[in-house]
Amino acid sequence: MPTSRIVLWSGLVAAAGGAVLCVLGWYGISGERFAERQLPYLASCTVPGAALIVAGAILVVAAYALPVRPPEPRGRETAADGSAAVDGSMAEGRPMAEDGPAAEETPPPSSDGPPLRVPGGTLAHRPDCPLIAGKPEATEVGDAALAPCPVCEPWPP
Repeated sequence: MPTSRIVLWSGLVAAAGGAVLCVLGWYGISGERFAERQLPYLASCTVPGAALIVAGAILVVAAYALPVRPPEPRGRETAADGSAAVDGSMAEGRPMAEDGPAAEETPPPSSDGPPLRVPGGTLAHRPDCPLIAGKPEATEVGDAALAPCPVCEPWPP
């Protein structure tokens, strides 16, 4: 899951929790006649609720400011000159796991074709995406500005 999605959902949850605290604080304050009895509600619900709303808003803005990047390829580690790394992290051309045995390489994506879309759709999909599998009306994206599919995450769309 991309970091921007995690930050976005964290911000939304924080803002919603802050709104609930503010409502609870307002409800508690509304039942008290004297200011001395209203202060505990203000201190325990309303101020922390407002802080959570501000923190949630900052996280939501940060989520939209973070660039959505494709995942880093996991394959053979190479030095800048194209040769295999010599620092002990490679053994016989295969990367070593931290515990010692050689880790299996992840296979490359199963689709090298151009991104596809469904007519009228708003998402770009990889050709092997299960959401468009078996749909003959799927066409190439072309120049359309579409959001990437959250299931197959094509990059670049």
